[in-house]
Amino acid sequence: MASIYIVVNLVFNILVSIFVISSSLNCSKKTFSPEKTFNSCTDLPYLRAHLHWNYNPSLKKVSIAYRSKQTPRGWIAWGINPTGIGMVGSQALVAFRYSNGSMTVYPTSITSYNPSMLPSQISFLVSNVSAEYKKNEMIIYAVVGPLENGPVVNHVWQSGNSVSSGIPQIHSTSDPHLQSMGTIDFSVQPR
Repeated sequence: MASIYIVVNLVFNILVSIFVISSSLNCSKKTFSPEKTFNSCTDLPYLRAHLHWNYNPSLKKVSIAYRSKQTPRGWIAWGINPTGIGMVGSQALVAFRYSNGSMTVYPTSITSYNPSMLPSQISFLVSNVSAEYKKNEMIIYAVVGPLENGPVVNHVWQSGNSVSSGIPQIHSTSDPHLQSMGTIDFSVQPR
C-alpha cells in the first residue's frame, strides 16, 4: 500500500513540475506596455530566460526585449558575439538594480573569462536602451544594429546573484550558465 502512495505522489509531483515549467516558459503569453510590442519570441533553453524581438530587414536592425527571472540583488546580461560562439568576444548589455530600486543598463565588451563588467564601447550600435524590474523579472530593452552580417547571430545570455559597488560579480559556473548560448535568426518568427 505504501508503495502505491509513493508512486502516485511521484507522478503527481512530476506532472506539477512539468506544468510549472511549461507555463513559465511560454514567451508568447508575455505582454508588454502598448509602446513595446514584439512580433517574435523564443524561450531560451537555460536560466529561465526569454528573448522577444522585431526585425527590420531594410534597416538591418532588431528591437529586443531580453527578460529573465532574477532577484533584486542580481544582474542579467544578453549579447551578440560577432566573432564566434560563446562568451569571449561577446558584446553585451548588462542590467541590474541599485539599492534605491532604480535600474541601470549599459554595454560592455566581454574580452576574457574574467571580464571587468564595466561599461565599455561595443562593436555595433545600440540605441533606446532601458531596463526594468517587475514581478521578480529583469528586462533589457534595446535597438541593436545595423547587423552588418545579417539577421543570423550568435548570442549569449547570463545572470548572476550579486552586484558589488556597482559591478556585477561572477556568475555561477554550473552547466546552465556555461550552456547559455546559441544561434538565432531574427528574420524567422517562431512565436
